[in-house]
Amino acid sequence: MAETARQLEGLAGVPRTGVRVRRPVGATLGHLLMYAILLVGTVIAVLPFYWMIAASLMTYGETALRQWWPEVPQWANYVEAWTEAKFSKYFMNSVVITAVTVSGQLLTSILAAYAFARIRFWGREVIFAVLLSTIMIPSMVTMIPNFLMIRGSIIPLPGGSWLNTLQGITVPYMASVFSIFLLRQFFAQIPWELWDAARMDGASHTRFLFQIVLPISKAPIFTVLIFAFIGAWNDFLWPLLVTTKDTWRPLMVGLWTFATEAGPETNLMMAGATITVIPILVVYFLTQKQYTEGIATSGLKG
Repeated sequence: MAETARQLEGLAGVPRTGVRVRRPVGATLGHLLMYAILLVGTVIAVLPFYWMIAASLMTYGETALRQWWPEVPQWANYVEAWTEAKFSKYFMNSVVITAVTVSGQLLTSILAAYAFARIRFWGREVIFAVLLSTIMIPSMVTMIPNFLMIRGSIIPLPGGSWLNTLQGITVPYMASVFSIFLLRQFFAQIPWELWDAARMDGASHTRFLFQIVLPISKAPIFTVLIFAFIGAWNDFLWPLLVTTKDTWRPLMVGLWTFATEAGPETNLMMAGATITVIPILVVYFLTQKQYTEGIATSGLKG
């Protein structure tokens, strides 16, 4: 019986216990090459962040000498950058602008994505195709029309011009075609049997959305939240265009102003840059699991 089992293992191509399987030399070299490429890519990606943090803890002389690590960490650089560059005001402006933009984008994206995925109406596919095609349009093309609308040159706005106002910075970015597309692809995968069962219980589209669809769509919603947060927090050109005062200027514009005014004080500039990066890293690590799940499960079919 033992001999028969060994023969069957040999016929099936299953190695016997204790037999060492040698990998081809080409496969080993391929793995080494892949690891080398990944290592080089990691170093290229991490090196700028490393130098930013290291330079933020140096004196100006150490940055001029291009040292790789400070002899004595200068934590006072962060205090000086925070106070002298009005970072406290810019930081709170960024928090408010990001919160308003993300909330508006989530609201419009969820409602529009549900309508395109679950409600049948005339021209739905054509409207969605036209909406999706706008992704191909560069943002620079729409920036001037948006600016003219915010200034009140095209249509009259409540309260006059929206320059140097919160609504002027946030309203144009409260809708995202990419977010609508991402959520629509996920909503379309939800079985129609759930909708039929909800209809039998007398549920409307609103109740079905908030009680059934949203609880099982946390992963793609968190993905949209992260993308919206990063886009709103890192936005620079649009706030710079529609603000001429410090009233609602966000952190990125404040960092640019500080960089132009500080001149060669590289250590203070890097301290300010580190301050701007910290909130993004915190949000990402808090929602990393939901983010990866949303990327893996959204857009597979629809």
